[in-house]
This record gives sequence, structure tokens and C-alpha cells, in this order.
Amino acid sequence: MRGLDYRWLEALDEIIAQRSFEKAADVLCVSQSAVSQRIKQLEKWLAQPVLVRENPPSITPAGQKLLGLYRQVCALEQDILPEVSNDDGDKPVSVSIATNADSLATWLLPAITSVMQQTNLEIHLVVDDERRTLDKLKKGEVIGAISQSDKALPGCHSTLLGDMPYLCVATPCFYQRYFAQGVSIDSFQQAPAVSFDRHDFVNERFVFDNFGYQMTSNVKHTVASSEACVKAALAGFGYCMIPKVQIEKELAQRELIDICPGLYIDQQLYWHHWQLETGILKKISQAIVSYANQVLR
Repeated sequence: MRGLDYRWLEALDEIIAQRSFEKAADVLCVSQSAVSQRIKQLEKWLAQPVLVRENPPSITPAGQKLLGLYRQVCALEQDILPEVSNDDGDKPVSVSIATNADSLATWLLPAITSVMQQTNLEIHLVVDDERRTLDKLKKGEVIGAISQSDKALPGCHSTLLGDMPYLCVATPCFYQRYFAQGVSIDSFQQAPAVSFDRHDFVNERFVFDNFGYQMTSNVKHTVASSEACVKAALAGFGYCMIPKVQIEKELAQRELIDICPGLYIDQQLYWHHWQLETGILKKISQAIVSYANQVLR
């Protein structure tokens, strides 16, 4: 990357973050003309555009790759420079992690608690479906991602965290109302279901994998929260696929019951992170992997 001026990338980063050239200039304490000039110099050096001039500006694929490089370098600088310069400083190391909602609701926060308490760290958790979190790492938006994919990106490692089994559960009253005559394709189709959002088809996947039938629920509630899925199931809104680790107390107290004992959806999770890790970044990866290996089956 000889000849690349990181001030150009700094301007690009702020334009995307602030959604305008003018606001980016305010943050960088330079003129709007200076910001525009930096982007022009970057595009001349790269020989292709890095921004689409629209309102708000959007980044091109080439620009996204450079932005990912810049954010990786910034994270490494924050982590390494205080150590080599013997200057602890007051500014925390800013770390962004992409996670699925169920991991965040169950084991992720306890996993990183010790690192948070022992280091000067500013954490940003980016929540997305476990099938899409890897895109955040690929784009350079995060330094690590929890994903269902085991395939590592170039320059990254992929480490198995463990299995998260999802059980099909409901309240005893809901079970008596909809499944008293037995669990079947018809009873699943007639019973209201609870899911995370309209793109969440784990209920349908469970029925297909275990009963071999493409099901469409007559009623399907969406609640946009892992915690809300548990609360909706407890309130009798419908049956729901929930990670076993999230509802062990509710199962033990029979507030929720397993509709199909012995049947479940097993979700393997992997931690994706850069190969080049030191200091706090390495501690975060070690803490996540170690804790997940203990609590995930």
C-alpha cells in the first residue's frame, strides 16, 4: 500500500459515519474543500471511485475494502501504541464485535466481562443474523464476528465456539390448547408461532427437519428480540424455538415445556477474528472462545 495517505481514509471514514462531507469536515476540523480534496486524491491514487455522490454518500466496493483496512489499522494502533510508547493514555480502545441476538442474550456479555473490567475498553456490539455477521467483518466494520459459517475470510481465523441447541417450547396451557391431541403437522400449522422477525424461519426448519413437511404457520408473531421471544412464549403468545441455555430455569420450573422431547435444532457457532492480534484484541478472542467452550454444548 505504498503511497497511501491515511488522512484520505480518515476523511472517507468520517463521510460515511457522518453521512455528509460538511459534517465530516466539522469533525475533522478542516474545510469541506479539504475533505473533498482528500477523497479526490484517494480516488486518483486508486484509479477508481470510492464514493457514490448521492445524498447521503455511499461507499463503493473498492472504498469499502480500504475502509476495512483503515479501521483494522486504527484498532491495532489503539491497542499497540500505548504499550510500545509506555503511555497508557486515557483514551479507551474501541472494539466492535458482530454477534447474533441469541448469543448476546445468553453468554457473550459474561464472556467479555473480565476483559472489560481489567482493561480500558469501549465495546460496540453490532447485532445481526448469524448468517450475515461475517459480512460485517469482511467490510471492516468489526474486529470479530460470531457466525454459523466455519469458513474463514482471508487474513482471519475461524474457531469453533460450540453448539447452541434450540428447543421447541410453549407453556403447559398453550400445549393443552393446541397439542393435547398430539404433535403433528396440522397442530403445528394451526398453533400460533413466535419468531424473531419475518426473516427468521427456524420454526419452519424445525418442522421440516423433524417431520419432513414444508409448513406455513397460520399465525406467526415477530418480536425482534431474543429476550422478547422468551417473554412472548411465557405469555402464551405461541410456541417458539429458543436456545436451551436461555431457558434452563423456565424448563426446570415447568413454566415452559419441551413440546418435542429429544428433537431440536442444533446451531454451531464460530468466532471469526483477524490473524494479526495482540494485546486487548487477543484477550477478547481468548475470553470469547474460552467461555463459549464451557457453556455451549
